Amino acid sequence: MVEALRQDTGGPALGAVRRVELSRPFAWLARGWQDLRRAAAASLFYGLVLAFAGGWITWFVWGRPHLVTALYSGFFLVAPFLLIGVYDLSRQLAAGERPDLGSSLRAWRANADSIGLYGFLLAFVLISWERLSAILFALLLTGDVASVETLVADVLRGANLPLAVAWLGLGALLAALVYCASVVSVPMLLDRRADVPSAVLASFAAVRANPGPLALWAAIIVVLTAIGFATWFAALVVILPWLGHASWHAYKDLVE
Repeated sequence: MVEALRQDTGGPALGAVRRVELSRPFAWLARGWQDLRRAAAASLFYGLVLAFAGGWITWFVWGRPHLVTALYSGFFLVAPFLLIGVYDLSRQLAAGERPDLGSSLRAWRANADSIGLYGFLLAFVLISWERLSAILFALLLTGDVASVETLVADVLRGANLPLAVAWLGLGALLAALVYCASVVSVPMLLDRRADVPSAVLASFAAVRANPGPLALWAAIIVVLTAIGFATWFAALVVILPWLGHASWHAYKDLVE
């Protein structure tokens, strides 16, 4: 069963949004793993670069708890955009082409205006979230919290609970909105040269048609990324390209 999606923005036709089974995210993971194996060198290049960058930034801001928490949570906001090259590797494989890292690094040029605009919007959201986090910490933080470890210990023993509740609540709301806007929009911008409004509308339509499967997909992304964080970014070398390839197949399944 599909839900027709009309668009009046003048961009390319978006086709229809498909309804998929609840278990479908596991098929996306399986297909993503196959793509990762077939394009291992190029895929792991992206994983290495992003994991190294994340680890270095974390080390640089570790003494400022509000920046660390904003960085970790903000990662979920911008990750779909950072994996554009991985989407292109899956596109190459689906077209029967040999995976080409150089071509994937230049893939954004096919729709540079729209991809650049979406990247700018995500950067604005990330900066706004960092500033909001700073305000929450300034208003609600109590005691001398010199590190992330101290903050976590305080929350676990019941201190700074208002800060934790406010931060988690607002962060979850923002993450949910960005997820709904991004779940298929970034691959679509690459694949169909769509404009940003059309791609975002298609993404919200996909979520509306598949609330269960895409809620499960969001949970899988959070759990796997959390595992990567728990290993000090080491596991993200594999997890990030794996999720990128799987996200491409999610987009292909969800949008005709």
